[in-house]
Amino acid sequence: MNNKNALLVSSVEIEIPFHDCDPMNIVWHGNYARYLEVARCELLRKFDYDYLQMRESGYAWPIVDMRIKYIDSARFTQRIRVEAYLKEYEQRLKIDYVIFDVATNKRLTKAYTVQVAVEEQSGEMQYVSPPILMQKLAKVL
Repeated sequence: MNNKNALLVSSVEIEIPFHDCDPMNIVWHGNYARYLEVARCELLRKFDYDYLQMRESGYAWPIVDMRIKYIDSARFTQRIRVEAYLKEYEQRLKIDYVIFDVATNKRLTKAYTVQVAVEEQSGEMQYVSPPILMQKLAKVL
């Protein structure tokens, strides 16, 4: 995953809580989607287009594709850093992610999500990102 050509980057740190772990104190695989969500929200806030602003603009942005590659396990009390990289925005939002162990900087997980704009009133998927997204991004890119 090459993140050198990312358009915008965000990073969040999370301490793994007990309730995210299985009986062996390893993070259950389904919880990684929540960690991606925290980093994605931070990235969206960088250009003032978080989920509240999306809804106010008349669009929903459902995730239509998500891929996760688990390289190593995260464990209870471990501090992780989730980095999110905006890669595409003209027809869809494609965001790459890398999860690192904070103490060692070891890469634990890599992933990406793809979101598309859906006009809320009609329910129609947009094949080009709406002008509001372009306006928001123009302020930071």
